[in-house]
Amino acid sequence: MVPSELTSPASLRYSELMRAVPSRLLQLLIVVTLAIAAPAFAQQDPFRWMDFHSEKDQDIIVWVTRSLAAEKWTAIREIGVQYDAALVVTTLRPSPQSPANADAFSLWSVNLTNRAITPLLKGVNLRWLDWLRLADGAPLELGILYDNCVECPADTYLTSLYYDYTQHVWAARWMRGSQAVPITSANAPAGIAWTHVYAVLSEPNGRELIGAWSHFDYGQQKPPEDFVYRYDLDPYSRLERTQLLSAKEADAMKQRLCATQGVVPGLAHGQDSPLCQEILKPQWVRKPVTTPPANNHGQSQPPR
Repeated sequence: MVPSELTSPASLRYSELMRAVPSRLLQLLIVVTLAIAAPAFAQQDPFRWMDFHSEKDQDIIVWVTRSLAAEKWTAIREIGVQYDAALVVTTLRPSPQSPANADAFSLWSVNLTNRAITPLLKGVNLRWLDWLRLADGAPLELGILYDNCVECPADTYLTSLYYDYTQHVWAARWMRGSQAVPITSANAPAGIAWTHVYAVLSEPNGRELIGAWSHFDYGQQKPPEDFVYRYDLDPYSRLERTQLLSAKEADAMKQRLCATQGVVPGLAHGQDSPLCQEILKPQWVRKPVTTPPANNHGQSQPPR
């Protein structure tokens, strides 16, 4: 009697259920533990710049220097560390007699466990910006501006630097070779008036995005052309997006770029241009006439 009850289908289902409960509880416990531990780990290891004169930072400075020993550089200017990767800025001076503003810079990601190095980008006139939040709940990213040449009509680019948790390296956004988001250029073709307007814009949900508008005025040759772009991250995959806007979306972005509302302070250019002033100028709209005509007596006669 007892053996048959123990081997019945109902007993087997009960036994399987009892064995599944601890497993599910264990899985839930692991998820909760990781959810609690991840923020704690992030808080314990924030981004920080190395102090070249501090004794406690010398181990990392020596490690980075040896990792980059085979590369071509004149000086290591900055080392920032987060988790197991260092964000490194090196400069290269053409000759000992060259002025300091002739230095070219390179950005690297240096692994702090195996000395693997990853080149990020090269340029001149590096400018550090504020921290940006490009996705909901994502860590802040470090914005930078840089040019492509010295003592020449230079192009200026904007990007953000972030720690890639999946690859354990630092990376840069919207890169095409050594070029990131183009925001200004001094290389206008002859006979063409080229106006640039850009801004880092804050969304109501706290996220930020980059808007850029290039206006080409060809004079009498042909009608002007506008290229309006939006640079942001996909809210679900957090992959980089580059969108060429048109029609109403482009007009709305032009208004946002030219207005000061929603623009991150210090991260904008071109708002004082004649192009923006024309957009922000109040438009005259003919008001409808609501007064009755002089011969209106307030009477009507039904048709015969």
